[in-house]
Parts: sequence; C-alpha cells; structure tokens
Amino acid sequence: MAFNFLCRCFVAAFLLPFVAAAAATSFQARCLLFAPEKYIQNSTLNILSFVPKGTNLTFPDNDATCARPYQVVSVDLCRVALSIPTSNRSSITYELWLPSTWTGRILATGNGGIDGCVRYEDLAYGTLNGFATYGSNNGHNGTTGLSFYRNPDIVQDFAWRALHTSVTSGKKLIKLFYQQSFRTSYYLGCSLGGRQGIKSSQKFPTDFDGIVAGSPAVDFNNLISWRASFFPITGSSTSTDFISSALWSVIHEEVLKQCDGIDGVMDGIIENPNLCHFNATAMLCPTSVSSNCLNAVQVGMVEKIFSPLLNGNGDLIYPAMQPGSELMAVQKLYAGAPFSYSQDWFRYVVYNNPSWDPATFTYLDSLAAESLNPFDIRTWPSLSDLRAFRNANGKMITFHGGQDNQITSFNTERFYDGLLAEAADDHSCQLDDFYRFFRVPGMFHCSAGPGGWVIGQQGGSPANGIAFNSSVNVLAAVVNWVENGVAPKSILGTKFVNDTVSLGIELQRNHCLYPLTSTYIGGDSTLPSSWSCS
Repeated sequence: MAFNFLCRCFVAAFLLPFVAAAAATSFQARCLLFAPEKYIQNSTLNILSFVPKGTNLTFPDNDATCARPYQVVSVDLCRVALSIPTSNRSSITYELWLPSTWTGRILATGNGGIDGCVRYEDLAYGTLNGFATYGSNNGHNGTTGLSFYRNPDIVQDFAWRALHTSVTSGKKLIKLFYQQSFRTSYYLGCSLGGRQGIKSSQKFPTDFDGIVAGSPAVDFNNLISWRASFFPITGSSTSTDFISSALWSVIHEEVLKQCDGIDGVMDGIIENPNLCHFNATAMLCPTSVSSNCLNAVQVGMVEKIFSPLLNGNGDLIYPAMQPGSELMAVQKLYAGAPFSYSQDWFRYVVYNNPSWDPATFTYLDSLAAESLNPFDIRTWPSLSDLRAFRNANGKMITFHGGQDNQITSFNTERFYDGLLAEAADDHSCQLDDFYRFFRVPGMFHCSAGPGGWVIGQQGGSPANGIAFNSSVNVLAAVVNWVENGVAPKSILGTKFVNDTVSLGIELQRNHCLYPLTSTYIGGDSTLPSSWSCS
C-alpha cells in the first residue's frame, strides 16, 4: 500500500511539468483560434498573440510621445488589439489582455492628461493579479490635442465614449474567450483616469461594480483654465523676474519651515495642507536681491500662485494650489512656458483657433470653456447623479495626494465636501456607504513623493511592489468592499527607500478616511503605529 502510494506520488510529480505545459499549450491554442473581430461590429483585428510569462513586449507602432516603448508581462496571456469605430470619423485603439489564470474579475484602465495613450503598465498590473484587463487610446494617439481640432466625434470619445465602448466590447469578448461570465467588473484610473471613473459612475452606473478614481480631473473645464492661468503669472523663463527652479527649491524649504512642523514631525510631509497658510513676504529681500530671497514682484507672483482662480466678481473658478507641491509643479505649471494640455484644449476645442495665444489668458477664457462644456466633460455629479450607481451596489474609492503638482487636492476636497453636504440633507443616503475618499499626504500627482504614496494604485515599479491585500492596496480594497462588504477605514501607504522595492521600506503611514487626518501620537514617525486617524 505504501509503495503504491509512493509510486503514484512519484508519477504525479513526474507528470506535473508536462501537465502544466499541456495546459499552457491548450491556452495558447485557444488564444490563437480566437476571432474577436467577428463579435465587435466593424472592428479590425490588429494583433492576436499568445504572450508567455516574462516576455518583454515592444510597441513600435505606439506614438513616441506616450513614452511607453515596452512592457514586461508577468503571466501567460492572450493579447488582443482591435480598432473599433465609434463614428464615421472616429475610432479607438483597444487592447485586451486575457491571463491564463483568471479570477473571474475584469479591470478597465484609464488615461491621463489629454492623452491618447494605452497604459500598458496597468494592463500588466491587472493581469498579474488575475484580472482580464483592457484599455484604449481614448480615441486619439499621442499626448497632444491636435486630433480634437474640428472633430467633435474625437472629443466625444475623449469625454466618455471611448471608455464605455471599451467596457461593452470587453465584457462581450471576455465572456466569449473564457466561455463563462465574469463575476465582477472594476475600474482603475488616476488624473484624467480619475475623472473617467467618476463620469462612468454617473453616466453608466452598471458598467463597474467597483471604481478607483485617483486624483480626479473633475470640474475639467475649470481645471484646464486653472492650469492655463499660471503662465501669465510667471511670465516666460527669460523674463527679468522669472522664478527659477533653483529659487523654487528655496521657496519649498521656506514652505516646510513654516508648515511641516504643524503635524508634529519635520519629515518633508505636510499632513494637512489646509493648515498651511504660507507667508511669502517672509522671503522678501531686505535690501539687495540674492539667490535666497524674493523681490517684491516675485513675492506677488508666489502669492498669486497660491491663491484660487476667481472671476471678475470674485467668485471661485478653481481652488488654490496646495503648498508643498512646488518642487514638482515648477517642471510644468511654473516652468515659464504655456502648459501644453491647456494650450491645446483652448486652441483645438474651445476656440478652434490654432493661433490662440496662451499668454493672453484671463478669467473670460475660463467662462468660454465652461460655457462650451463639450459632452458634459466637466464631470461634477451631484449625489442624485450617483444614486443609480449606489442602487446598483457600486462602490467607489477616490484618493488624492496632498502634494499633487498638477491637480490641487483642494478641488477633490471641494467636490467630496459638496456630496457630504447633500448627504447630510438626505437621510436615506450615507455617502461613505458607497463612496469613500482618502487623502494621501506626501504624494505628488498620482505617484511619487516623500510620503507613503505606494498604495497599489497603478502598474510599474514600485507602485506594484506591494501585496494584493486590502489593507495596503487600494484596488484590493475596492475588491474586498464589493465582494465581501468590507469597507476600508484606512489605507496603509508605503514609501520604499529611493522608491526601490528591493531596498526595503523607508516609512509606512495609514491614510485616513476623509475628513479625518493622520495625527502624530509619538514614537518612531516612520511607523504607522505612531499615528492615528482623528
């Protein structure tokens, strides 16, 4: 009997690699026999290939401005790429990655900026964690807005149609490929991708069971205007009073001097930027100008930069930039040149005038952009707008970095505060029953920064260097909320040494459910146990 048992164990162990190889071969065959173009009307098949684990995929046809020349995949998968028409003069480039080991979950990925770029790193991240994952170019190629010029169909794709087309196509193809229905549908995006997720919850409330909408570009038209407003303030990089990146570094040190210690720890992280009331006059040069102080004109510039954008009546157009973000903001918003996304939006969408001069921007231009509001791209849903999503048992998580250098975190607070106020008057609806917001102190725009910014919010290292666990991973948190009914109360963020996973953890900190703030209670400030949400 023992011999027979050992014999069978030996045979099983001997055959195991062959069984695994056969399974891989079977999956490969199924992949290569798949004909997705047959099921999506008028679509064109661009790529159908089996991609073995460890392959370094290259994308020679990808627009160079997308800066995604290659992607390593971590699991065996079937790669599908289609062109799908959305009108007579618009289409999307669509990628669907189908992992050999599938959990029954599907994941849509978003875009950024005004880009037409597939985020291949997010496709790899999703498939690594067992999701059938898809994304698109959002209706155009590259990082400029030239394609929008006199083509409202492409603008409509950008506003909402590309993502919804991806969802309907993905759900159909995934069911056909695996020969079974998916269990749950999720979305992951940041910046423009955050806006896309929130727009989907409003316009197509059953597209997703769970949504992660990071640093969302909501109030989109006014965001475009706010970004455009900085160039007339800073002037060109050759102007006499232009504030250089070196001088912004000095300003940043003064910001930290005035505000970093408010939370009890001097660590380069401003836990609550709302408490930071930066006084730029403290940097006014006493007599002669030097490299460590500001002249009167420069003090005025800094004060304007840290002030909200207002209209002619003093009414709010868009909130102020939060202090602490300046080291990164100087690379784009304060660089002494027009912010390209805003320039392109006004030239090719608002005015249809490629010669529009961004140096002439005033609040009147913001009124024109908001009045146009193509395809309701603004994205500012009320609580009633989200009711259908809630009634479909949808769950949504938003996070926003406290040192975001491209979209001020104050705007997301304004958006969520508005929903909270509505919920307070509607006793039938508790907002955090289906929608929760977490501030991430020390995070720049969607990633990076001095704080515990790694929360599983995107693909690529080191953001994908943590476990798929609901306590440390925002995507896993929304999955746990949808599938097990466990709503996240905090998300543990990680900062790796030099942002390199292999070098170990520099600090960890719990990011609190808004409006709570992480408060220092003593001890080693790099440990989460030294902080509490209050």
